[in-house]
Amino acid sequence: MNRMISRVCRLTLLVLAVNQCLDAQAPVLKTEHGDVAIFPADNPWNQDVSRLPVHERSRQYLESVGLGKPLHPDFGTVWNGAPSGIPYVVVGPTQSKQTVEFEYPDESDAGPYPIPDNPSLEGGPNAPLDSDRHILMIDPTAKKLYELFHCVRQPDGRWKAGSGAIFDLTTNKLRPSGWTSADAAGLPILPGLARYDEVVEQGELRHALRFTVRKTQRAYIPPATHFASRSTDPNLPPMGLRVRLRADYDISRFPASAQVILRGLKTYGMILADNGGDWFVSGAPDPRWNDEELGTLKRVKVSDFEVVETGPLVTR
Repeated sequence: MNRMISRVCRLTLLVLAVNQCLDAQAPVLKTEHGDVAIFPADNPWNQDVSRLPVHERSRQYLESVGLGKPLHPDFGTVWNGAPSGIPYVVVGPTQSKQTVEFEYPDESDAGPYPIPDNPSLEGGPNAPLDSDRHILMIDPTAKKLYELFHCVRQPDGRWKAGSGAIFDLTTNKLRPSGWTSADAAGLPILPGLARYDEVVEQGELRHALRFTVRKTQRAYIPPATHFASRSTDPNLPPMGLRVRLRADYDISRFPASAQVILRGLKTYGMILADNGGDWFVSGAPDPRWNDEELGTLKRVKVSDFEVVETGPLVTR
């Protein structure tokens, strides 16, 4: 009986969270080609998870990462001579498109892709060939998001990439089950980036952030559609795992920009999207970021978060 009551309570909280999301407004990116909503208001990235139940394996997932490890802002101004973070570029309706040769064509969208002559490449134009080398392009007019992983320009000017995905920003359609994207979890990257314009200029973060951990499980939770591990250890976090900063965590002594991010993490949380540094949270580079203020986020530890229940585990 107690177990049945618990399930009813969890379902009730899930319904409340969905209703909150339906009443919300989608995050908007302002561009020279017009404003564009980054997916509908009820998209998982834009879901308020502050009232969702804590996952029954929350403690085990967090302990597998390390409770004392810090939240690490993987973005800012400049790092090792290149913009720090994952950049994106806004393209207009007249931007020419080209075909990309993929290493994983069976799980990639064929395109073509509107790659500018000098695109903003993650890690800069001289990024190491063994790095992620993402290129993200958003077309506000067509309301399309184009994302590529491990991009390398060939001597003849054409591009090769590991994988690529195209997202319609007006829908919540997921990748096919089992498919990757430009990210290991099969998710879009852009909606999970902290951007200067929203954090500092608007003073409000209205979506979840993307984060990584070093070891993951061979499983995923939707909206993720892909795993990137051979381990079946049930204590390791699966792709698509959602965590939120505890509601009682005191953010009053943090700088203003950090407080905006931390408030967002209490409301929308973070979604596990790739293998990488433990508790590295993603953002877009911008020369206006205050790296010293962002650095204060490292005071926050893994133990200050909790995993929330967002759906079933997929292992196939």
